[in-house]
Amino acid sequence: MKIDHTEQMRRDMIADDQPAHDAAAARFTMSTDEMSAKYTVLAFLAPFVIVRRKADGKTGTLEFTHMPRRYFNWQADDQSEG
Repeated sequence: MKIDHTEQMRRDMIADDQPAHDAAAARFTMSTDEMSAKYTVLAFLAPFVIVRRKADGKTGTLEFTHMPRRYFNWQADDQSEG
């Protein structure tokens, strides 16, 4: 059984409405269609989504809000290929 060491932190972020605050401060946000055009979704771990950038194959994360659904704050995975 795998243990998710980020689960409580992610739950706290959602409970504190942190994604909405982060989205308001983000320089750039994307709709689902805009995000899907640029990234392939690998997994959701709310309030994050793990993605692969189509332009160069680099993996990373985006943060997202539920309503309205907006994606933002791309963070590259330093260990990804590409």
